Amino acid sequence: MCIDGTEGCENPKPCQSELIVLEHGSYSGDPVTKVLLQPLTGRTHQLRVHCSAIGHPIVGDFTYSHRKDSSPYRMMLHAYYLRIPTGKELIEVCAPDPFITAMDSNWVPQSIIHRLDETIQELKDKVVQKEEEERQEAVLGGGEQEALSEAKSPETEEQRAQCEQWLAEWALE
Repeated sequence: MCIDGTEGCENPKPCQSELIVLEHGSYSGDPVTKVLLQPLTGRTHQLRVHCSAIGHPIVGDFTYSHRKDSSPYRMMLHAYYLRIPTGKELIEVCAPDPFITAMDSNWVPQSIIHRLDETIQELKDKVVQKEEEERQEAVLGGGEQEALSEAKSPETEEQRAQCEQWLAEWALE
């Protein structure tokens, strides 16, 4: 499922997130759904906003649950896999899934819809395939296609420079 929205009030920007249901279960006796969220466009808190907008705020998200959900020890939002392409290298980071019964006995799974590792691999395969197709188009188009692709990119040079600066600082820590 793709969720559309508009980010921010002062400078609204279109934003999209992809949502894939992984499991249904309960957390501390309340029914919950474990999902994989992938921001396609937009910014920082859009995943929280999108979940709240469709009537399913993230467990433990006090702000976007209309200040109702404050019982878990943390917001149940976790960056499982990050893929950061830079001009020089591809940075991929994976952190274990904390939302399993062995890590948190309050989580009780009831039905598995999609397996997390398999779903991530499918998404990675799609990205690699898309990148390969774009690379081949650029080669076949004599570079014209690459210039067109760069012109369509929503990222400005300033944003790219800020990202690269952040990555350089992060790597030094």
